[in-house]
Amino acid sequence: MSKIYYKSAEEIELIRESSLLVSKTLAEIAKVIGPGMTTMSLNKLGETFIRDNGGIPAFLNYNGFPYSLCISPNEQVVHGFPSEYVIQEGDLISVDCGVIKNKFFGDSAYTFAIGEIDAERQKLIEVTKQCLVAGVEKAVAGSRIGDVGYAVQKLAEDNGFGVVRELVGHGVGVQLHEKPEVPNYGKRGSGIKLEEGMVIAIEPMINAGTANIKFWSDGWTVTSKDNRPSAHFEHTVAIKKGKADVLSTFSLIEEVLNKKSE
Repeated sequence: MSKIYYKSAEEIELIRESSLLVSKTLAEIAKVIGPGMTTMSLNKLGETFIRDNGGIPAFLNYNGFPYSLCISPNEQVVHGFPSEYVIQEGDLISVDCGVIKNKFFGDSAYTFAIGEIDAERQKLIEVTKQCLVAGVEKAVAGSRIGDVGYAVQKLAEDNGFGVVRELVGHGVGVQLHEKPEVPNYGKRGSGIKLEEGMVIAIEPMINAGTANIKFWSDGWTVTSKDNRPSAHFEHTVAIKKGKADVLSTFSLIEEVLNKKSE
């Protein structure tokens, strides 16, 4: 799909429904994620929940990807394979989820802190989430793609973190990845103009150290080149005048996490 597909108000509501199923799936993961679990068990739980709620796992068999969730521990940036890896206290676990419902896609990701994490990882999570907020604030009609990327990049680099450049956000709709690409870096006032009817996934991928990454021989898994931790947060967002309409939500996830920590 080489051109941008503009969505009607009705289509945006269908994407919202898909995106909310993604958010609910991540909230189900939040209920159980913890030390001693394998990432494969989370994948099975996620796939079952998606199907039980009328969705199709969008990632399963997408360009040959063999699982329903991307689960990326610690130095893995994105596209990690669920496996028999046993989650440990102090881990960062990024979970990226996509669903298809009513022929439309939703896409969101959240990085979970497992138990007590060190100060660097805590700062990395907080800053990456703030980068997403900063990008979303710029995702309004009349802004440009470069404004979104600049907001993410500046906040990350001001905190001494590396911004991954080889992987970007994207349009979302009847395909998982549509135009336009949404980089996490850029120059203010550059790139295509954002207009009402666009739906994009904004997804900062921020490394504690170098921005450089390496690709594994499995063709999917991406890690930081220096093996320091990485964090990833993502929302599906509809472009509106004045303020972006965020179609996915972290509130369901954080409600669960807050209850667990009480």
